[in-house]
Amino acid sequence: MTRPITAEVDGTEESLAALDWAAREAVRRALPLRVVHAWRYAEALAAADRDTQRGWVSEGVTGAVRSVTERHPGLTVTTDVVEGGAGHALAEAAAGSEMLVLGSRGHGPVVGFLLGSVGQQVIAEAARPVVLVRAGDEPAAEAAGRDVVVGQQGGPEDSAAALRFAFGTAAARGAAVRVVRAWTLPPVFAYSPGSLRLLDEAGGLEPYERQALADAVRPWRERFPEVSVAEHVEMGSAGQVLLSAAARAQLVVVGRRAHRTAVGARIGSVAHGVLHHAGCPVAVVPHD
Repeated sequence: MTRPITAEVDGTEESLAALDWAAREAVRRALPLRVVHAWRYAEALAAADRDTQRGWVSEGVTGAVRSVTERHPGLTVTTDVVEGGAGHALAEAAAGSEMLVLGSRGHGPVVGFLLGSVGQQVIAEAARPVVLVRAGDEPAAEAAGRDVVVGQQGGPEDSAAALRFAFGTAAARGAAVRVVRAWTLPPVFAYSPGSLRLLDEAGGLEPYERQALADAVRPWRERFPEVSVAEHVEMGSAGQVLLSAAARAQLVVVGRRAHRTAVGARIGSVAHGVLHHAGCPVAVVPHD
């Protein structure tokens, strides 16, 4: 089954930028585009009944879609105007999509459509990648010379989903991939005889980290031989190292493992930090 790329549109500049990004990506991947808008009936508008309000909403979505189809005449586009909460509509949309593309407002806390916990919940619980795009995003930012940057941590399996997404996106764009692994000095009590032996065999901590990164990347180099790859290992905070490496990236890809607390689902600290501070679109990819 062919999954579409889904974009949420709510009339804001951020969502329109997300729609444009999703359309370009759909064309590159030869996939259909699905446009979703969730709305609520406003009882305060006494002069407009439910059908009238729905008509207004549908006209707005149609106008946004028209601009996309004019730029990409061969693109297949479907629209869904759903009455109800955005969280439920977006969760359902993500489940049946190749990826879900959403707008994000400015640097700093992720707001806009991500009001309260709704957006974070969608990102934390989505079974498919969620891409966040800021207002002002331009096709020129995807020009040659800008890498797709992806974070890698743990063993080969831990970041497989993020690496798959990054390499697939780079292949579709003719871009290079920069794979980033950050490391810190573990506390003394974290060492075990087995880990010390592995470190000795690798020649120390940094060579050990470089070998771990190479092992994780190797399957994707083999699967995507046309993609140029740079491997970056640096000591420091994972979020800070990734953001520094992505200063001129066209896309940052970060894996996530949802954390549940008493107040609901939360994304990991690295994904959270990148979403707050990256200047380019960010793809948050759930672990396999």
